[in-house]
Formats: sequence, structure tokens, C-alpha cells
Amino acid sequence: MNAIQTIDRWTLNNQHLISWDIQKDPSLPHEDHIEMSGKRVSMIVHYGVDRQGELVLKRGVIWPMLRTIPNDTHASLIQEYGAEIMPAFTINGERVPAEKPYEVTFNGMLAIKSRTENNLRIEHLLFPSTDYGAAMEKYTLVNDSQQPMTVEISPLTHTLTRRGIYGIYLLEAVHDAPSQATLLPNEALSFYLTISGRKLLDAVQVYHGQEEEEKRESFVSRIRSTLQLETPDPVLNQMFDFAKLRASESIFATKGGLMHGPGGGSYYAAIWANDQAEYVGPFFPYLGDPAGIEASLNCYRLYRNFMGPDYSRIPSSIIAEGVDIWEGAGDRGDAAMYAYGASLFTLAQGDLVIAQELWPAIQWCLEYCKRMLTSEGVVASDSDELEGRFPTGHANLSTSSLYYGALCAASKLARSLSEEALEEKYSTEAKQLREAIERYFGATVDGYETYRYYEGNVTLRSWICLPLTMGIMDRKEGTVRALYSPNLWTIDGLATQSGDKTFWDRSTLYGFQATFMAGEAEQSHQYLKAYSRRRLLGDHVPYAVEAFPEGNQRHLSAESALYCRIFTEGVFGIKPTGLNSFTCAPQLPAEWNNMTLRSIQAFGRSFDLHVTRMHNGLHFQVDVNGVQLSYECMAGDKVEVVLPAGD
Repeated sequence: MNAIQTIDRWTLNNQHLISWDIQKDPSLPHEDHIEMSGKRVSMIVHYGVDRQGELVLKRGVIWPMLRTIPNDTHASLIQEYGAEIMPAFTINGERVPAEKPYEVTFNGMLAIKSRTENNLRIEHLLFPSTDYGAAMEKYTLVNDSQQPMTVEISPLTHTLTRRGIYGIYLLEAVHDAPSQATLLPNEALSFYLTISGRKLLDAVQVYHGQEEEEKRESFVSRIRSTLQLETPDPVLNQMFDFAKLRASESIFATKGGLMHGPGGGSYYAAIWANDQAEYVGPFFPYLGDPAGIEASLNCYRLYRNFMGPDYSRIPSSIIAEGVDIWEGAGDRGDAAMYAYGASLFTLAQGDLVIAQELWPAIQWCLEYCKRMLTSEGVVASDSDELEGRFPTGHANLSTSSLYYGALCAASKLARSLSEEALEEKYSTEAKQLREAIERYFGATVDGYETYRYYEGNVTLRSWICLPLTMGIMDRKEGTVRALYSPNLWTIDGLATQSGDKTFWDRSTLYGFQATFMAGEAEQSHQYLKAYSRRRLLGDHVPYAVEAFPEGNQRHLSAESALYCRIFTEGVFGIKPTGLNSFTCAPQLPAEWNNMTLRSIQAFGRSFDLHVTRMHNGLHFQVDVNGVQLSYECMAGDKVEVVLPAGD
């Protein structure tokens, strides 16, 4: 278990807040970065302390809809801001020396608290505007001396111009501080720094800092209020809480409609078949946030434009606000990603009209995958979601596993749509594909009875977890052992390939879901606790990340949705079986006697799911519309839940 130990840098309190006590930190200097997003802006804040104990603060501000030239995947306008926009202060006529931070906190907004040698306390509160193209920074100056102090604040008008496809863009940094103020002992002065971007001929937006702060607080509170995880482990509860936020905030108001975007300084105003269709789409019905539902629907609808009668592949991503595409990695198994994600989204959304709308697209993707079957009965594709970074052969395990999962979910959707012939067809094809996956991919790799990733593969790969995620348990013992073996497991989760230092959190997150679904609750729980603690309270907080070394562990947002799905689909074992029904196979860790998912918004209802340990098994209860549905089962048993009709 040495590979899963970690050291905390941050601490968790009971106010949905984590804090870094710099004064007690023996491992300085230290810097970190975090991304926060609104409908028209994203900000990546780099913060920390240097060797002198002085503040490090830089802001990368991204305007996804201010498109640059060429208008490709990475054409969001990005501008870095450092000390040049920080207001200059004097106290009683003397320049304020460097800030020395003593605490940083995060609760959906990033707060940095510093002191100076002349008894001025400075607090920074950084957050994005919820609806506008502005990054906000609230300054609070506090007189920590025993005497009145006169603070003078230099005016700031910092304007840059940039060119893009819409002409000239104006980037402005301004603050609303008074030029001078006298602070009595313990008295505070607050003002706001606003970094905004707009097209040259757009009307000037007047920003009200207090209003923007309240809107951000309201957004964070709203996301917190639904799909609440309650377990005896506060770290898991808070990591889940923050994951909901990151998954939900990264939605942008493009000219092509609301689009969920991965973020990370590179991926905005665009959708991907994996991040949006496969990862985050199936999550949003459980959370129930209207913007998330709309963005997912927009994703599934935009892809329909590429589903033609000739069955040529769909693009990997639709970029530049929906007006261009990217398919540089060929067929990554994108149709399988779409079919799997759209089927789960549609079932969990529980809306017959939406189901009827998306059903033809799901059928098209399933037919495409069928046409790509090789003579061995598995699906051929050019690559996978890693787009050639690691070898995948002619046919890879991910694409066939996703196709299998899509067939299983689509057969249930067909039944809900009274398409009995298609239900039987997809069920039969799923059975045949499962047998082909075993024949073609089943193998002993590095001594484990698990799967090879492609023909000729002789090294363990992290995506061996996917068959378990899709319900294929033929090789679960060897696969679970391989996943948690020193061959693959590292302090940061699963290595992409045995013997390699590269990791992508997405496979780790799927891996947790897979091993819980396989009934390995105890081992999965211990590794999940260590992973979550490292991500929430370690050196790089507070979210799941994209990868390392690529991208410097960016806080891509869809990975946070995958974190939440560990619990909805893995720990609680929820799998949709219809528009108003699901199976529940709870995996209650031995250390817990109960767990709850409160205010689940799926299947067109709002309901709570409580799981309690009994002496001879588990009791779980669904509270919906004033009705209590009670069930008893053994750990891991699947129980069918049919929700009563809504209001």
C-alpha cells in the first residue's frame, strides 16, 4: 500500500472550505494553479509563495468566444496578467512592501490572505463572473495596527488590444477603489479589480463587484444543493461537492448554444465525443442543473449533423462555437463514445420526448460500429481517446467495450420506446460482442488474467478497467488485481501503461467505478480514499486532473464528472433500465454503516437514496414524492427500482 500514501498540505473544515496554513507549512516554497469558469470567461490562477515567503499571483484569463486567428481548437483569446495590474498602495505616504501570504482558502472562490511589514493585511478573493466576460478580484485592506493609517491607491486603467476573427478585441483591467481612505484600527476597505474583454463595437458593460460576488456564491450554493453525497468520510463528501462544481461551471454561452468545455487553457467553445458525450453527459441528469442538461442536449444534437447515409465517421470534436470540426486522430471510436453516453443520458433524463429525439442518432452510431466489426467480431478504429499517444493497434479494447455498453443501454432504451425488435436485436448483438471481446482481448498480461489492449500488446494498460465498467465480469479477479498492482498503481492513480510515469485521471476514475461494480468494495474504498485525499488536500488541489506530464495536471472539467460517477454508478450502483427505472447494487464499505445520495434529479424525479447496513445484508430506501420504497439485499446484489409516477 506504499504507493497510495500521501501527505496533506491543505486541511478541510466543516464549512465546505479547504485551507492551506502557510505559516505551519514546512515545505516551502510552493505554487499551485486552479481553474474557475463562468458562462463567458475562464480564469486559471497561479498562486503561492516564493523562497522569500512573498506572494506569487498570476492570472491567465480566457475568453472562449473572442476567437483568434486561425479559428481552430485553441483559438480562445488568452491573456496573462501578473503584477502589472495589481493596485499600488502607499500607507501614510510610504510604499507598501511585498505581501507575505499566511493562508489560502477555497470554497468555490479562491481567497489569499497576506500581511505586510507595515501592519496592512491584504485579502484577495478571486472568482469568475457568472454571466459576463470578466474575471473578478476583490481586495480587502485591513488596518492591523493600533493607529489610524491613510491608504492611497493608485488609479488603474490597463487596456490591451488584440485582433481576431471578429475584428479588434479590447481587454481592460480596472478597479473601483477610492484614491485615498483613512482606516482606523481593525477597519477594512474593500474594492474590486475587474479584468474584462469585449469586441470593439460591443457596448461597454458596467460591472458591479458585489453583485458578481453574490452571483458566484449563489451558483456555488445551487450546485451544492442537489445530488448531495453523505458518507462518514468528509474528504470524499467534499471532493464530490467540488467535483460537481467543476463539472458544472465549465459551460460556455457560444453562438452555437451552451457548450460544456474541458477547459485547461486549451479546450473551450467546443465539444468532444469523449469529454462531453461520454463522460459528462450521463452525469448531468443526476445533478439536474438546467445549463448542464441544455449543454448535453446541444452536444448530442450538434453531432447529428454528421450522421449521414454513407456512414462516414463522425468527427472527434466540433470546435469554434460549432462551425468547424477536428478529426486529426481519425476514428477514435467516437461513434461508440456517443452511443454509450447518449443512451445513458437519455435513460437517466427520463423524458420521452428527448428519448424519441435522440433515438435515431443512437441507432446510427450503433449501426456505424456494427459496420466497423472485424472478422474477429470486435470494432476497428484508428485510435482511442488518447489519440495515438500510446499504441492501439487495429482494434482496441476501449472502442469495443464502449460499443458493448452502448448496445446494453440502447436495448433498455428500445424497450422504453416499445421497440421490441430492436431491443432483441441489440441484446443479441451485445451477447455476440461480449464473446468476441473475450476471444480477441482476453489474455494473460504481466502474469494477470485480464485483457490485452490490442493485438500484440504485452504490457498492462489502464483501460483494462472498461469491460468491468460495462458489466463484463468474466475476468474481474485478474483485472482488479492488475489495476491495483504495483505494475499500474502509482501515488497519482493508474499509470497509462505498466512501467510508464504517464497518467491520465480519466482511466483512474473509470477504474474506481469498475472495481466497485465488480464487488471489490474494500480495496476500492482504500485506494479511493488515498486518491481523493491527494487531489483534495495534497500539492495540487482540489479537483481531478487531466494528465501528467502533458498539460501540467490541468483541471479539465469532465474528469470531475467521472469522479461523481464513481459514486452514482459504482458505490451506489445505479444503472438505468428505463425512463423511470434503474437497478441499484450498493457497495457499502466495511468502515461505514450508512451512506446517502440526497436530491437525485434523474428520471424526471427528485429523490433520495439511503443505504444502511443490517446484520445480514443491506437495507436501502428510496424517498420519492412522499413515498418510501424499501428494499433489502446482500452487498452487490442488483435490485430493480421502479419509480412511481411524478406529479
